[in-house]
Amino acid sequence: MGRYIHNLILKGEGMNLDFKYCISDPGKIARTLSAFSNSEGGKLLIGVRDNGSLAGVRSDEELYMIDAAAKLYCSPEVEVRIKSHTINGKTILEADVPRSDFRPVRAKDENGRWRSYFRQHDQNFMADRVILQVWRRTGKNRGVLLRFDETENLLLSHLRREEKITVSEFRQIAGIKGRTAEKILSDFILCGLISYQAGEKGIFYRLSNEFATAG
Repeated sequence: MGRYIHNLILKGEGMNLDFKYCISDPGKIARTLSAFSNSEGGKLLIGVRDNGSLAGVRSDEELYMIDAAAKLYCSPEVEVRIKSHTINGKTILEADVPRSDFRPVRAKDENGRWRSYFRQHDQNFMADRVILQVWRRTGKNRGVLLRFDETENLLLSHLRREEKITVSEFRQIAGIKGRTAEKILSDFILCGLISYQAGEKGIFYRLSNEFATAG
């Protein structure tokens, strides 16, 4: 088992792996549970420092915190599978978080508000209204009918020229309402034409690799 955990740690934190030295706040850990559930799933290693060294968990408190985060601070509840590993006398907890079939999975913040997160590289980011639309509509198995009017063509032309765009920028250049901009962007994502990423200005949208290459 020691080699198994060692090999995981060698991979480093990333899209599907997060290290936690300890868990003192179920609300904070719920964000990672939400992000993993809404993305590709992932593992939490509790008792591991950011540099990959082993600290071990101090008590059963971490188990309680994970359970509370999954059941009380996530909606819907997250099914977390926990394994305990003992390495050199230190206990490391491995929490396996599957990708949810019922997205979005929301996490309660310190003010009692429910927010949804997604995972990018080794960080968690809060989803915007466009991404929430995509998740909700993905679960309904409905087809998407795309219209290529002036607004849609304007969006594609901008992305070919400038590479990326935010919701507010799309609203401004197209002269449309926020809800309309969000609907068009979510349609394009569902059809595989564009993808979303987190950046310095928040969430932005760009042509998908397949569509950009084809264009």
